[in-house]
Amino acid sequence: MLRAALKRFQSKWKSYRHRFVPWVVLNLSKNEKTLRQVKGLSRDKLVPDKEVSQSLLRLFRVLLRSHWANHGELRAAQTPFLSQVTSEEDQLCGGNLVCGDDAMLQSLGFCIARKPSTLPFAGTGVFVTKGFVRKGATVAMYPGTIYQANEPILLQSIRNPFVFRCIDGVLIDGNDKSISKMVFRSCSGRDRLGPFMMSDTSWLTDSPQNPLAVGQYVNNCSNERPANVCYQEYDVPDTFPIELRQYLPNVNYSHDTQRPLRCVVLVSLRDITEGEELFSNYYTIVH
Repeated sequence: MLRAALKRFQSKWKSYRHRFVPWVVLNLSKNEKTLRQVKGLSRDKLVPDKEVSQSLLRLFRVLLRSHWANHGELRAAQTPFLSQVTSEEDQLCGGNLVCGDDAMLQSLGFCIARKPSTLPFAGTGVFVTKGFVRKGATVAMYPGTIYQANEPILLQSIRNPFVFRCIDGVLIDGNDKSISKMVFRSCSGRDRLGPFMMSDTSWLTDSPQNPLAVGQYVNNCSNERPANVCYQEYDVPDTFPIELRQYLPNVNYSHDTQRPLRCVVLVSLRDITEGEELFSNYYTIVH
């Protein structure tokens, strides 16, 4: 019985140690090669936000065309943007729709998917399953509910290894189970504007509509397996089409938040080939 309890403790500890400050401080020197250095707040950009937006818009347009038959309310809305997208479908696809991996491969040139990690005891990881990822590409998104520094997250954070802290103190709860799941669904339904969903709840399932929304399962790097992607904070611009926001896997906890929607994307640090597992750096040192 003692051995079973010890195994449970070890399993929990492996999930929580990256959030235990004394452990982090003592282990920074063991992974100096993997540390990410940022010169100051809001200077974590590997690529401009404009390039991130372009990548997301390319994918989301293809997803919208592929899901068009299921969007009865959107078809009834027929905004100028929707008319343009459906026209692109006729011109570029010849009526042949793509979805899932095909949509990602067509728009971004690669596919990613969750699979058992190559790291011992690491559980699930994220792999490039098709195509080729070029350096500076937007590879994944970190989904979840966005909490500003003064908003309550205590209950949601209990036994939750998926709480991501941005450089400015904003938190993202990327847990797809338990109370975190309920909070996200509630906030997403609250923010709906008529036929337009403002966020994507499908990342809470095994089959997300947006195939990028698996970034919370990217494992931490080591000296032996250095990071090939890094986190980059991205505030969704006001000009982002309302018709495509249904594929954003993030939602604000508070409806009254007076700032753009915060997303975190994972950007490739080098070229990544088919079959490689993605590794990020859980530590960022701000000077």
